[in-house]
Amino acid sequence: MSRKKIIRYTETIFDSAYLCTVLMTGVYILVTAKSAGHVLFGIMALILVSGDLCHLAPRIALSFCGNTQRFLQALGTGKMIASVSMTLFYVFLWHIGILSFSPSGAAGLTIPVYLVAAIRVVLTLLPQNRWGQDASPARWHIYRNVPFILLGCAVGFLFFIYRHSGVAHLRWMWLAILLSFAFYIPVVLGARKYPALGMLMLPKSCVYVWIITMGL
Repeated sequence: MSRKKIIRYTETIFDSAYLCTVLMTGVYILVTAKSAGHVLFGIMALILVSGDLCHLAPRIALSFCGNTQRFLQALGTGKMIASVSMTLFYVFLWHIGILSFSPSGAAGLTIPVYLVAAIRVVLTLLPQNRWGQDASPARWHIYRNVPFILLGCAVGFLFFIYRHSGVAHLRWMWLAILLSFAFYIPVVLGARKYPALGMLMLPKSCVYVWIITMGL
């Protein structure tokens, strides 16, 4: 078996385990939810797994088929859906922070978060991204991720400043968010030139599992 096939099969096993773990955790959190925060965690997990399924299912199929052109449109559409779902993921995470810490002026703080999230979604849906084509414009890859990074910074900062608030299970949420973007940003900036950087999405996925399990 070639090295390329081994990598693809390993990625397939990892992706399948990741999707199942997040799905089961999300369902469990919803079934056993005892507060609005737990409900948000469960919904957030289902949003995450739904978006990633749209992106990862074509990749898993590609691992067995090997015909990139056949799945090009599905891969592009899946990436677009995953981009939108990740934006919603952080919006829900923001509201979990608001519910947990009750910061003063929460409504005013939420407005710019919604604004940045909306900009991210609009930029993601614009046809200039050329989803489903061999070479989408690199500049649009940057454009749509700038507001996403700003969104992540806002959510991460909220959890950082309230890390000692007494909500023990959320104490390290800020670190998980920081790590997720530390793994993601090199992929955004350099994966086109250095495809091996795409492997950073694996530890990024592990970080998302960590984030979801904080809601247990």
